[in-house]
Amino acid sequence: MLAALIVIGAVAALALATTLVLRYYPAFGGKPGEGARSRMLRSPHYENGKFVNLVPTSVKMSLRENLTALGDLIRGRPGGRPDGSLATEPLSPLSLQRSDAGRAQAKVTWFGHSALLLELDGKRLLLDPMLGRSPSPFPRIGGKRYSDKLPIEIEDLPPIDAVLLSHDHYDHLDYGSIKRLKDKVGRFFVPLGVSAHLERWGVAPERIEECDWWDEIAWEGFTLACTPARHFSGRGLTNRNGTLWCSWVIVGAAARIYFSGDSGYGPHFRQIGDKYGAFDLTLMECGQYDKRWAAIHMLPEETVQAHLDVRGKLMIPIHWAAFTLALHDWRDPVERAAKAAGERRTKIATPRIGEPVLIGGATYPSAAWWR
Repeated sequence: MLAALIVIGAVAALALATTLVLRYYPAFGGKPGEGARSRMLRSPHYENGKFVNLVPTSVKMSLRENLTALGDLIRGRPGGRPDGSLATEPLSPLSLQRSDAGRAQAKVTWFGHSALLLELDGKRLLLDPMLGRSPSPFPRIGGKRYSDKLPIEIEDLPPIDAVLLSHDHYDHLDYGSIKRLKDKVGRFFVPLGVSAHLERWGVAPERIEECDWWDEIAWEGFTLACTPARHFSGRGLTNRNGTLWCSWVIVGAAARIYFSGDSGYGPHFRQIGDKYGAFDLTLMECGQYDKRWAAIHMLPEETVQAHLDVRGKLMIPIHWAAFTLALHDWRDPVERAAKAAGERRTKIATPRIGEPVLIGGATYPSAAWWR
């Protein structure tokens, strides 16, 4: 009897501790308030308390598939991450000083995974600035970033005009990064429901604009369009698909940019290309894939096809070279994408982390630096 009471008490204590952590630990984010919920309810992509994709998309796997994937992740695989720390190109704060927008060359700098700094028309935009150590609510026990240091530390960044977020997964929206960035940023553009996380972390609501798919925003001479992706969302145990996920179209005077966010392949790419293409540059998800979850993460050959669907001129593969979140060799995404791009005769840039890429320039980085 005593043993049973001890077990019951331990289970109850564990359940209480879990509830308290989920409710009060800030990295899990916030819950949408009344105004945000009202906007969500009006969305045609919101059904029965959850957001849905444009086409049927399942992320469920059988028990056997789940056990196999778990075993593979625990054991690891040769080539799952670099043998040593991945080198980055240092980014000087002086190189980020503002210049005349009419003469400045549009450029983008990749920070690894899906984090990018876009300099366009005299403005600085950060895309999915996950600049933390690990894509986890508990960074000290999550998988470590491949690079020991970033091209530039957050504190050394100049003021950022806007941050664009694609969804609320930990490898794209990082609590620690936002806390360190928030006072440098003028505006945050996010999909529906994501503002609750930012507000809990100290971002004033008037600096955040939430968007549904196909919403267009006129901002500082730009057109920003929140466009569909094929994915899912959630930061806790019970809020899957409680916020929207998206891709972004960024139209400035000097260039047109497409940022895919996370997405499985689908008809939305052609729809976006028909409405907003052609694009001078596409920043396309390429990594953390597996045939078992191909509906939500493209295979590299699909990445190239998606680039062609949106009518892109030059593609940079992203969502790789920072973290191990799948079972493939860490170099496979870029190797397969480069091969497919060559076969399809489309341009692909392969910058080192921290190496700027000029948009619309005559040349672009193409060295196989990862080999």
